[in-house]
Amino acid sequence: MGAISEKTLPSSRFLFILMAIAMFIVCISSMFLYHSHVNPIIPTSVFNLIVVNRPDSDVESMDSPALHDAVSLVDDDIKAKETLMGSDQIAGAKDVANDMALVVVDNHKDRLATAVSVNVKKNGCNPRQVVLRVYIYDLPPEFHFGLLGWKGGTNQIWPDVSKTGQIPSYPGGLNLQHSVEYWLTLDLLSSNVREVVKPCSVVRVTNPSQADVIFVPFFASLSYNRHSTKVEEKNTSSVNSMLQTRLVEFLMSRHEWKRSKGKDHLLVAHHPNSMLYARKKLGAAIFVLADFGRYPPKLANLRKDVIAPYKHVVRSVSANSSAPFEQRPILAYFQGAIYRKDGGAVRQELFYLLKDEKDVQFKFGSVQRKGIHEASQGMAASKFCLNIAGDTPSSNRLFDSIVSHCVPVIISDEIELPFEDVLDYSKFCIFVHASDATKPGFLLNLLRGIKKDEWTSMWNRLKEVSHHFEYQYPSQPEDAVDMIWHAIARKFSTVKAQPRKRRYHVPK
Repeated sequence: MGAISEKTLPSSRFLFILMAIAMFIVCISSMFLYHSHVNPIIPTSVFNLIVVNRPDSDVESMDSPALHDAVSLVDDDIKAKETLMGSDQIAGAKDVANDMALVVVDNHKDRLATAVSVNVKKNGCNPRQVVLRVYIYDLPPEFHFGLLGWKGGTNQIWPDVSKTGQIPSYPGGLNLQHSVEYWLTLDLLSSNVREVVKPCSVVRVTNPSQADVIFVPFFASLSYNRHSTKVEEKNTSSVNSMLQTRLVEFLMSRHEWKRSKGKDHLLVAHHPNSMLYARKKLGAAIFVLADFGRYPPKLANLRKDVIAPYKHVVRSVSANSSAPFEQRPILAYFQGAIYRKDGGAVRQELFYLLKDEKDVQFKFGSVQRKGIHEASQGMAASKFCLNIAGDTPSSNRLFDSIVSHCVPVIISDEIELPFEDVLDYSKFCIFVHASDATKPGFLLNLLRGIKKDEWTSMWNRLKEVSHHFEYQYPSQPEDAVDMIWHAIARKFSTVKAQPRKRRYHVPK
């Protein structure tokens, strides 16, 4: 046989590339085989992060919080396996896993933007799989549950949230409408309690460097409602003012506040008059508010802050018992204070326009006596419920009407709505400019022109979305508490949601 031509032999460069590809395939296969073992050497937490597609440009520095998180997870996994592995194996596993952790990218902004699926914990929430990791300051009880009369044992800061009977209840009446602080705190405290079954949207972490947000547990609305009166006989400031002063001093002294200048701190000030002093000092923080009516734009705005729904005070109507179009004899319903100042002057104008209409109920009412019961019955029997601006752009009346499946008519030009970046309110609400609503005949002609099919479509949508406005403990997937945590998470997202354009009904 003749000699083989040199041209037919593969070049050394080609063989080198072929061998490199083969070795790469072998390494990848070995990694997956190792991980499939009952006790994988590479910890699951690190393995899951390594195999995710991450752009090279996102690799973080050696001292990044993400890297510290990854290394701490490595240590946790290794410690759990020490009884099953020899010392040499442990050392080798740590070297391999820690080396791999160096290239882990914990791009939490993208994680917060995309982790919208809800999973409910059974044995505790995994900090790597939640939407938001939160560190909570252990403030003394006088800032939170102590305001409810709760007294714990020696050195006890928090009530036992695993036992609902030991959790102090929040005051009723109109106090309840601003109780957002209470529900968020309970939800956060219970995120590490196995006995409490709730969504894994948020988890409490014990190291502030591992947190996306630092929560300040001050029941500001309750403090304003119950403790704003000056103590005259002692010639001292009110309890509310003293607590705010101490809170500012505490935060300004903290390394966590100084590190971020407060930008990663979360404060709940849902009552429009809560934290009147402290808000000016703590304006860099993220606020959870009812609206921006009493805040200057530089202090509170949609760029950094979150609008949360009021806690409704009327009873919720179930989808099965919700009255349809034919069984709601009242065309439009309003009950509340009629004579208001500033933007609320429109209420008085509408009262004189509508008070004599037979199919309209427009009357004064309050929570006293049978006010809440009457409002529950009136809204459940009405096709449309008027949500008119008062002293502030918002009120709990909107959320009372939503859970009553009474189509809200929003007459408040400056209102900001909860979760408006993910909920299209025009599918279940009607927006009317105040200047149009006060034109004789405009509002009634508009409402009477909405036929059964259009109204029923909005009614059906109300039944679908009403659970987003329910506060409860334990929280449930996509209820008000869960939705607020997601709204806070979106503030850290690299993908900014665009505000929806409301569909106002204008005169033809």
